[in-house]
Amino acid sequence: MKKVIYVGIAIAVVIALGLSIEPKSEKTVAYHVTLADPKLYTDGIFTDTFEIQKGIYQFSFVPNGDSPQTLSITLKGVTFSFGEDFHLEGISHETGISTYYTWDYLGKKVIQVPDYQELQIVINPRGNLLGSVSVDLTRT
Repeated sequence: MKKVIYVGIAIAVVIALGLSIEPKSEKTVAYHVTLADPKLYTDGIFTDTFEIQKGIYQFSFVPNGDSPQTLSITLKGVTFSFGEDFHLEGISHETGISTYYTWDYLGKKVIQVPDYQELQIVINPRGNLLGSVSVDLTRT
C-alpha cells in the first residue's frame, strides 16, 4: 500500500512540475547581418532591404571591444520609420583572479511594426568599418 502512495505522490509531483514549466516561445529572426568586412559598406554605410511581418521586434547585437563605438541604425518602410544611435558599453567583470569585459549596445531596442511591409535598413558605423558586429532583429 505504501508503494502505491509513493508512486501516486511521484506522479503528482511530475505532473505539477510539467504544468509549471512554460514552453519556450519560438523567436523568429526577421533580419540578420554580420558586418566584418569593409567591402560590405558603400561610402561608409551599409544598406539592405528585407520583408517584415506586423509585430513587436527587438534588436540584439554581438559586439566586441573593436566594434564601432556608435552604431546608427534606421529602418524605413511605407508605414514605419525608426532611427537610433546605439552606443557601445563595456561591462567589467571581476572573477577574483582576473577581469574580463562583455559588450552591449545601449539604446531603444524594441520596435513595433504596424503591418507587413518591405523595410530598408541603413547601418552607419560612424567611420569604424574594421570593427565587427552582428545585428539581429528578432520577433518577440
